Amino acid sequence: MHVMVIGAAGMIGRKLVEKIAASPGALGYDVEALTLVDVVAPPVPDALSPIAAALSLDLSAQGVAEELVAKRPDVIFHLAAIVSGEAEADFDLGYRVNLDGTRNLFEAIRHEGARAPYAPRVIFASSIAVFGEPFPERIGDDFFTTPLTSYGTQKAICELLLADYTRKGFFDGIGIRLPTICIRPGKPNKAASGFFSNILREPLAGQEAVLPVDESVRHWFASPRSAVGFFVHAARMDTSRIGPRRNLTMPGLSALVGEEIEALGRIAGPKAVALIRREPDPVIRRIVSGWATDFDARRASELGFRAETNFDEIIRIHIEDELGGRI
Repeated sequence: MHVMVIGAAGMIGRKLVEKIAASPGALGYDVEALTLVDVVAPPVPDALSPIAAALSLDLSAQGVAEELVAKRPDVIFHLAAIVSGEAEADFDLGYRVNLDGTRNLFEAIRHEGARAPYAPRVIFASSIAVFGEPFPERIGDDFFTTPLTSYGTQKAICELLLADYTRKGFFDGIGIRLPTICIRPGKPNKAASGFFSNILREPLAGQEAVLPVDESVRHWFASPRSAVGFFVHAARMDTSRIGPRRNLTMPGLSALVGEEIEALGRIAGPKAVALIRREPDPVIRRIVSGWATDFDARRASELGFRAETNFDEIIRIHIEDELGGRI
């Protein structure tokens, strides 16, 4: 099988590739060719160097999607995106990357299939940002997608396209609505949700972190390990079980910011908690106030997707995966 990962230099992309390298057969089949794509050349694990090609390409640029699809990958992970805060700040960039790039990919697949039979599996990274207020207490699988941000709107449009192109038989699509991924390793990015990770990651490393919202803010979370698991499961599952509603809200953990901090105190002690500095940011508070806080992800759970059930577990996963098991 030929697997392509678009957005392979991002956090989830890198971890997905590392999973493929560390666990041959994780996707349920042998990976005979691997194409890694991002705007900067993605890293290639040594174990995959005989079969992998790393390409520095922008999916939203003219002709790039056609060039990639001409390779006829059997499975395409589409993870590339401009994150929420940046998409809100730069309207043109957000729509070009998040919507136009995705449409380019879908159209390239459709036209390639018109030349000779071709219908790959396409696994698309969506977001719970597709939902907007007013919310019920818990959002079920039948709730409307009425986003209140440009990022959420871009993802919602792509979800509709994915369902329609799948209905027409152009590809076998699955949309993975990700919770906020926490704790993200590395440096802070421009995502409005970045502080959820920052207030844990930096104190665990002995560094100060800024909290821009109240501790009473509730949100929906899953670890990077779970995120990779979502995509791996989507690549190997029997998609006939999904039905026509091809976009799935992933399982996660609904928790308060205050509960994050309490878990940090239990695991790393009061000195770590003391490194969190309260500094309200009205822009971040406004964006976050329009996000969903709790979900009934029954469909995805019944289809075999799994995530954490408490924040202690999320923090321990970060310590194991990023800090060598020690703090």
